[in-house]
Amino acid sequence: MLKKRSVVLAGHATSVALEPEFWAVLDRVAAERGLSQAGLLAWIDETRGRRSLASACRLLALSHAAQPMPRSHH
Repeated sequence: MLKKRSVVLAGHATSVALEPEFWAVLDRVAAERGLSQAGLLAWIDETRGRRSLASACRLLALSHAAQPMPRSHH
C-alpha cells in the first residue's frame, strides 16, 4: 500500500507516493540532516537529475539504509 504526501516543489504542488517503509527511512534522513520532510523532498528534487521523484526518494532511502550503523562505545 502506497502512502501519498503532498509538497510544493519549485512553486508547484505535487505529491509523492511511496511505501510506508521508505517514508520511515526518509523521515530519519530528514531528522539527521535537520530538515523538514518538505525540505528533504525539495533537496531530492533539486538533485535527482532526470530520475522520477519517487525513484530518487527510494534510492536515497536504500542508500541510507545500506550504510553501516555507527558503533556505540561502551
